[in-house]
Amino acid sequence: MGVGCSSSLPPTVNNPHCSITFPHTSAHTNPTSNHLPINWLARAHLQKPNSARKTPTLKCGRTAQMEIEGGSDSKPILDLHSLDDNLVQKMVYDALVWSSLHGLVVGDRNVQLIVQRSGTVPGVGMVHAPFALLPTVFPENQWKLACEVAPIFNELVDRVSLDGKFLQESLSRTKKVDAFTSRLLDIHSKMLEINKKEEIRLGLHRSDYMLDEKTKLLLQIELNTISTSFPGLGSVVSELHRSLLKNYGEHLGCDVNCTPSNDAANRFSEALAKAWIEYNNPKAVIMVVVQPEERNMGGHAIAVIYFRAGYAPTDYPSEAEWRARLLMEHSSAIKCPSISYHLTGTKKIQQELAKPNVLEKFIDNKEDIAKLRKCFAGLWSLDDADIVDTAIEKPHLFVMKPQREGGGNNIYGDDVREALLRLRKDGKEQNAAYILMQRIFPTDSATFLVRDGSCHKDHAVSELGIYGAYLRNKDKVIVNERSGYLMRTKVSSSNEGGVAAGFAVLDSLYLT
Repeated sequence: MGVGCSSSLPPTVNNPHCSITFPHTSAHTNPTSNHLPINWLARAHLQKPNSARKTPTLKCGRTAQMEIEGGSDSKPILDLHSLDDNLVQKMVYDALVWSSLHGLVVGDRNVQLIVQRSGTVPGVGMVHAPFALLPTVFPENQWKLACEVAPIFNELVDRVSLDGKFLQESLSRTKKVDAFTSRLLDIHSKMLEINKKEEIRLGLHRSDYMLDEKTKLLLQIELNTISTSFPGLGSVVSELHRSLLKNYGEHLGCDVNCTPSNDAANRFSEALAKAWIEYNNPKAVIMVVVQPEERNMGGHAIAVIYFRAGYAPTDYPSEAEWRARLLMEHSSAIKCPSISYHLTGTKKIQQELAKPNVLEKFIDNKEDIAKLRKCFAGLWSLDDADIVDTAIEKPHLFVMKPQREGGGNNIYGDDVREALLRLRKDGKEQNAAYILMQRIFPTDSATFLVRDGSCHKDHAVSELGIYGAYLRNKDKVIVNERSGYLMRTKVSSSNEGGVAAGFAVLDSLYLT
């Protein structure tokens, strides 16, 4: 996706608080979707407010009316292009202060600037988490669908995880070409050999979606079963946006009631606590597995093992880590996720579940199956020669995915063609390391992005993640619920979307 400019606006607009620049680049449209050229891109760098300067009179932004599908009612939709620069600057300042007061902060990785930004005490450098200044408009009917299927996906993960033969057979070819997946499968195989039963099973999942512009369908990107990030900060961003809409709603023409509450952190905490109760040992503790340089703050029996790490090869730099993972799987502790839940979340299993008649093996209710299938994007094995030929001819319509989590691993654009041609030359065995997925082209919209104290306006696309919590003790389901959401927004020219990796910002919803 490119950023183009064909605007009659002046190249530079200045005011006492912001400097907004309109760079001139060639206009670009995406031939595979209904995207319009992006007319201009503005960057507004936050400056420290002058305490002696009189607070500017706030001006209202224009609002547009959007028809709600299935009815004649309409709700006001904020037109960000019309927002007064002084109003934006004041909202940014208030948002940064609010972030500091309410914990929307992370450890500062920029060592060179820690002294300048956060003081001289080692180890306490803090910076606000990147966020969108205002919530992203999202259709309410698609939000309801995503919420409705969350418990069904929870149940699907549990049932697939119990079918060890299905997991081993589906990933058997991947095992030959992917060392990391092979080691996970080895652990899983050892648990099958000793008939290890996970009587108490806990899953904290997140199903990620994008709203496809051409079809207007909510399509699933992936189902995460390990280390589902940002339930805490995602919840706080939702509260930040609600606070801004309460204070500036009259100027923005927005209704705070259109922003859904987000209690992901509380729901996940409650699920972990309930799992601890089911373990039935008051002296036992919950162990959280983290990566080195963890930026989140926060000789016993272990009741629950919660993996915030363990999803990437770099989390296992030596045999010691693999022995530890095997030891944890052997233990009686509740694993979140267990090795079978972990494998159920792989891209290959996602692709296998999208095949005809596979969901029917795990889900009995036909209506539930139809709801899940409605969310599936196109998914293919690289063994399908016809689809590979199509992807080589039109690589921009596909994403090539390896069996990896954590962002930054997918292949896009012309790189898809090059990768497929290379695999074709190397032989079919390497095909099992990847799957092909339909590329989703979401609608882009103007958004104010705030990172490291600076605000800039850009055209952006968003990704909605619905959290789900599942807890089962033998035949008794204790928890199966939607557990809040995560909204991430990135500039439309970026392929990747990780917040921690610097591609995206945290966001929330404004339902229409």
